[in-house]
Amino acid sequence: METNAFLPITLVSKAAEAAAAPVPAGPDAAHACECGVVADQAHPELDVRVVPHAIRHATVFGALDSIDPGAGLVLIAPHDPLPLLAQIEERAPGRFAVSYLDRGPESWRLRFLRAAAE
Repeated sequence: METNAFLPITLVSKAAEAAAAPVPAGPDAAHACECGVVADQAHPELDVRVVPHAIRHATVFGALDSIDPGAGLVLIAPHDPLPLLAQIEERAPGRFAVSYLDRGPESWRLRFLRAAAE
């Protein structure tokens, strides 16, 4: 017997819809998608230890490309990502300031801050 799966439909009040409306993007604003999640002011963390190695660098490039000028991201890596840092600098010279928050042995945490003016 074949069954079809359907996603439930949720009715949302106008007040809830307005509360979840997009807001302007920028380093001091919440994110601007329509998912309804309100981002905090801290830099989001991207833990690439769980990302397959074959797509790990591409994942980081995509995340960094989405960072607004003046905003940042914390990367959690399974090793010191020196080859990745060289690739990032090659792709976007001077776009990001990088600082180490933790240096192993289990994980490396790095903060990327995107230049406010490019």
